[in-house]
Amino acid sequence: MRPRRAAALLATAAVAVAGLTACSGDSSSETVRLVAYSVPKPAYDALAQAFAETKDGKGVTIKGSYGPSGAQSKAVLAGQKADYVGFSVQPDLTKLVPKIVDANWNTGPTKGLVSDSVVVIAVRKGNPKHITGWDDLVKPGIKIVTPDPASSGSAKWNILAAYSHVLAQGGSEADAAAYLKKFYANITSRASSGATATTQFLSGTGDVLISYENEAIAARQKGKALDYIVPAQTILIENPAAVTKSASSAAKKFLSFVESEAGQEIFAAKGYRPVLSGTRIPSVAGANDPGNPFPKPAELVTIADLGGWKVVNEKFFGDNGIVTRIGKSG
Repeated sequence: MRPRRAAALLATAAVAVAGLTACSGDSSSETVRLVAYSVPKPAYDALAQAFAETKDGKGVTIKGSYGPSGAQSKAVLAGQKADYVGFSVQPDLTKLVPKIVDANWNTGPTKGLVSDSVVVIAVRKGNPKHITGWDDLVKPGIKIVTPDPASSGSAKWNILAAYSHVLAQGGSEADAAAYLKKFYANITSRASSGATATTQFLSGTGDVLISYENEAIAARQKGKALDYIVPAQTILIENPAAVTKSASSAAKKFLSFVESEAGQEIFAAKGYRPVLSGTRIPSVAGANDPGNPFPKPAELVTIADLGGWKVVNEKFFGDNGIVTRIGKSG
């Protein structure tokens, strides 16, 4: 019996050592759970690859979950595990404060922002409808594709750009609301997200797509046939990101990389306007002018110009908001 007992003890010890080795191996790698809106997936894929080549990113896997900004925010609030969250609009992030994200999330060097863009008008190759700006979009017969503000942050930016262009030209709020009603009358499709709206447009729906500049550039980088116009009056899109309270050190280091000049250059290469002043702008494939990819609009409205998100959400998208009333009347 003694040889058998000795063999059994050795076997048990071997299993224990194997288990310890496995645990030790697991600790050398780490997964960062990234939950974000759908549009920046190509940028985050490139950022994850570049981060993995750094000292801080060695052995780190970025596992992304993408979808409509509002839906992603609600999912995290409902319990979806996340280490890093990135949304289209600030309110989708502040919903997570202070339960999931610290209240000081926006006190860093970029004030919690990781990317900028502007709203553009995408058209069919060659611009067969001869669209030059916002006023052409409310002409009879023009079919607009833009996502649904109930789920999409992109949709909110698009609508605010359409509305505020009237103010930028010296019109009144009543004039802007009247324009928005005509704009809404020409919408032919309201997708759940900006990325889905782009897919619908590229599949043949509508005449024009209201979109992020970076989304139009990304489509062209993939060889898709569309043109885009940066209108004279548009809005500055500001996209926030943060780590959660339960985030690992790897997630915090990834956010720091995203906010760094190296990270911002990657965002720029994917068509985003950097949030970090002094970032080198590379040649951007897919842009109207790859050597000068981010032209300055004549009038660039900010969310602060409209009173900030708290005011904007209630005024436009609340129960009795401008957009809510237009939607019901349509």
